[in-house]
Order: sequence, then structure tokens, then C-alpha cells
Amino acid sequence: MRLRTQRRSSARSSGPFRSLWTHVAQAAAALAAGMGVGRFVYTPILPLMHTQAGLSSAAGANLATANYIGYLVGALMGIAMPALVRSPAVLRGSLIVLTGSLVAMPATHSVTVWIVLRLLAGLTSALIFVVAVSSVLSHLRDHPAHLPGWAFGGVGAGIALSGLLVLVLRSVADWRAAWWASAGLAAVFAAVAWNLRPEGTPASDAGSTTGPARPSPRPHRWFTALFAAYTLEGIGYIVAGTFLVAAIEQSSPGWAGSGAWVLVGLAAVPSSALWARLGRRWSRPDLLCAALVIQAVGIALPALIGGVTAALISALLFGATFLGVSTIALAAGTHLQFPRSVALLTAGYSVGQILGPLVVTPLLHHGYHQALILAALVVLAAAGAAAVLRIGFPHHMAVVRSTVPGRRSASAETAPIRSDRP
Repeated sequence: MRLRTQRRSSARSSGPFRSLWTHVAQAAAALAAGMGVGRFVYTPILPLMHTQAGLSSAAGANLATANYIGYLVGALMGIAMPALVRSPAVLRGSLIVLTGSLVAMPATHSVTVWIVLRLLAGLTSALIFVVAVSSVLSHLRDHPAHLPGWAFGGVGAGIALSGLLVLVLRSVADWRAAWWASAGLAAVFAAVAWNLRPEGTPASDAGSTTGPARPSPRPHRWFTALFAAYTLEGIGYIVAGTFLVAAIEQSSPGWAGSGAWVLVGLAAVPSSALWARLGRRWSRPDLLCAALVIQAVGIALPALIGGVTAALISALLFGATFLGVSTIALAAGTHLQFPRSVALLTAGYSVGQILGPLVVTPLLHHGYHQALILAALVVLAAAGAAAVLRIGFPHHMAVVRSTVPGRRSASAETAPIRSDRP
């Protein structure tokens, strides 16, 4: 009898734990499908399309830009129509359309059709990203910060697995097979993410409403610096995110570019969780500045030092930071309690991603090295904006809730101050 009671008690205690990790796994799968595969598989496939499908460097940059324009449209939709962020139908529809756009890429040689398909992929990946991240930040708000970090790691898992697929297929098949295999991988991730619970509606958040809060600093000036840093990061990182494989393959063996991209994904899987753990010792502005400086070094390495070793170190540094930057920036925006911070920061990021390929396109006639150096300088500028964010940053923000509309409860009067550190 006592043993049976202990088993029931153990099952009750393990239930919430299991539910948390189920939510993390579903969000990670959504991000793997939408970002890791749907968005970033273009990077290792791009060199194959250059050599096998006759795609020019300028057309390749145009396809990238179309994807980022679609991403911006999706982010703006999340701002203009907040109900989309809370809709399971939007998530599922986006996963289906995204997978279909990957399937359709090998069906044509028309650059115009490719542009439309990459635009659709960008739009749906943005919606998937905003829904998944808002869900994670909402449902895991009061849990350890490494849990959302592992959810963000889904992007790295998608990059690593799709990059590995392309690395294997490039020696036995062509660019078409790479797109079809990537679509199959996206479909698997979509199936895992199918039942992800989006962010709850305001009325269902534990039945509480926000009561009168204690005076707290106005977040606008810090959010402006954060927005500038994250937008500049969008410009710099996307140049590496789009052209890193092609740049490495210009001066290294053919396998080195795809191999480096797999390493980017593997380094990205634990990166967000590790940066979240570092938040126990350092503030988010400090971590954001450090991550951006490290990333700038990683982007510049292949351009300044040739060879396989530099390429692999570059991939490691880039993979270890680009998701960490997103995790830190989005968490800082949430901490500042700025309205719709996730969607706004994502929109700024996507504007930067549109500008990135356009800015470096004139430099691509001489290869990719000049483009990578310019991208590294832009990321250093983002680090400068993050350094400004450190000045007077409100590390403690009051969070006050009331269980009865219009009344402050006793617990609200003594609500603990929320620290910006995870």
C-alpha cells in the first residue's frame, strides 16, 4: 500500500516536469522546421545551385533578400494582428505552407518562381518564430532560463541536420534531392510541433490582471538601444548566415563549407541554454555585448585567414553566438516590459536581414571576403549599441499582479522585484 502511494506521489511530481520538457521539445521542433530548415537550408544548398542550376551570385542574393522580405512581412503581421501569435491554426498552416515551398523549389528553373517560394518561406518562418518564441516566453516565464534556451536550440538542430543531409547528398545526388530531403526533414519537425500550445490569451493568464504598479523606469530609451543593436545584428549576421558556406568553399575543399555549416548548427544547439546560465553571473547587456564581439571575430576569420582550421573556428564562434544574441535580446525586451517587444525586435531584425544582402551585393563580384569583413564591422557596431544599453539599465523591474480586477491583493503589495538576470 505504501509503495503504491509512493508511486502515485512520484507520478504527480514528474507530471509537470514532463509537461515542461514536452513544451520545450515542441517549441524546439517548430523553430527547427521554420528557421533551421525552412530558412537556413538555403545556405548549404546555394553553392550547389550555383554550379548545377546555373544560379548567378546576384540572383542568389535576390533569393536571400526575397526570403528576408517575407520574414519582415510575417513579423509585421505579428505586430498588427496579435491574435495570430495565439492561434494554433496559424502555426499549423505556416508549417504546411513552409514545407510545401521547399518541395516546390526543384520543380522549376525560374528565378521568379524561386523568389516567390522563398518569400513564402520567409513569411511563414517569421510567423512560426513569433508564435513559438511567444509561447516559450509566456508558458516558461517562471521557470529556469535554460529551458527557453533549449527551445531556441531547435534552430541549431535544424541547421545541423539539414546541413548534414546536404553534405551527404552532394556526393550522390544533385540540388533537387537536397531540397526534397530538406522538405522531408521539415515535415518531421512539423509533426512534432503540431500540438504546441501558443501564448495564452490575456483573459486566460491565470485569471489575473495587472494592477497599479510601483513607479519604475521608463523602458523606451533602453529599448531604443536594444532595438538598434538587434537591427544591426540582423544586417551583419545574415551576411554570414547566407554566404559563409560559399565563402569557405572559395578557398577550402568542397566538403569544408558544408562541414562548417553542420558545425554551426551543432554549436548553436546548446548555445542559448549556456548563455542563459551565464546570466546568473552577468547582466543581459554585458552578455549581449560580449556575444556580439565574439560573433564579429568569427565572421571575419574566413576573410582574414584562409584554410580549413580558420573556417571551422569561424563556424564554432558564429554558431555559439547568433542564437545566444537572439535569446538575450528577446529576453531583455520582455524584461523591459515593452509592448509587443518580441514582434517589434523581430521586425527590426528582419529589416536588417533585408538590408544585409543588398548592401554587400556590389562586393560579391570580387568574392565573399569583402562582404564578410563588412558584416563583421556592422556586428561590432551592434556591440557598441549594446554597450550603450549597459548605461543605467534597469536590472530590477516591478511586476505587480492582482487576482481581482480593480483591487490590489496583499501579495501584490509585497510582490518581489523581478531581476533581469535569469
